[in-house]
Amino acid sequence: MSGLNQKTISSKINFSGVGLHNGSIANVTIKPSDPNTGIVFKRVDLKKNNLIFPNFSNVSSTSLNTTISNEFGASVSTIEHLMGALFGLGIDNVLIEIDKNEVPILDGSAKEFIEKIKDVGLKVSNSPIKIIKINKKIEFKDGEKEISISPSKLRLDIDFELKYKNPIIGVQRNKVNVYEDDLREIFNSRTFCLYEDIEKIKKNGLAKGGSLSNAVVVKEKEILNEGGLRNSKEFVNHKILDCIGDLFTCGYRMIASVKCSQGGHYLTNQLLRKVFENKENFSIVEIQERNLPHTVINRSLLRSIA
Repeated sequence: MSGLNQKTISSKINFSGVGLHNGSIANVTIKPSDPNTGIVFKRVDLKKNNLIFPNFSNVSSTSLNTTISNEFGASVSTIEHLMGALFGLGIDNVLIEIDKNEVPILDGSAKEFIEKIKDVGLKVSNSPIKIIKINKKIEFKDGEKEISISPSKLRLDIDFELKYKNPIIGVQRNKVNVYEDDLREIFNSRTFCLYEDIEKIKKNGLAKGGSLSNAVVVKEKEILNEGGLRNSKEFVNHKILDCIGDLFTCGYRMIASVKCSQGGHYLTNQLLRKVFENKENFSIVEIQERNLPHTVINRSLLRSIA
């Protein structure tokens, strides 16, 4: 069996924690599933119409998180860190059962998701993976914010730039090759906010579960979290984690070059909508061992997070 075949987890994973925005404790079970079933969320607290597919067209909100909904109004929010972990580990098929409407934030990064998946290991099927190949450059702009996606041969590059007036965050930029680079710092980077924005965020009914245990808080020239940052580019690295998770709402891994300045969930979702509105913009390629090298999957990832 090849690393280019579809993968799921070897056995179920359980975890629980508080939702960053709703402040409620959620229990989650991730279960193995069959080839070609994809990633599926199931709201087990609802008796019917409770399956929700993490597809870009089902994204119903991008306000400080990515929320997906089905046609019956059932939703799951803050899916991006878990989706980023699944993408990074090359997992194609799992069923995610959850008893609330928000994925637990845990420590604010994808670190715990990665560790739990590593603990149980992966199961490789006999079915080949499918990959989205971008054929044409597509751009989306929102004022000074912009994002683009371009063709690439065998890579998924994400080039992300962050611009803040805050002197601690400032201008940060990082570029990663998702399938070949050591992504530990990406997966370990936590969500963040400015101290002066907290009151406004909470007035909008968000961040009810936010704390220094699950988010980096910056107050003027100071990091309020004990121990400071986990890495020197933690702010932009977290944005790259979000971007990876949001890109996975295309349904497959991807061959492309993504460039973003001051973006976030909204820009990534709008970009995907623009890409998939025209079939000439992309191709879906079924990968066979003989026609694509192993660099399409991240050979170094399991080693790098060991």
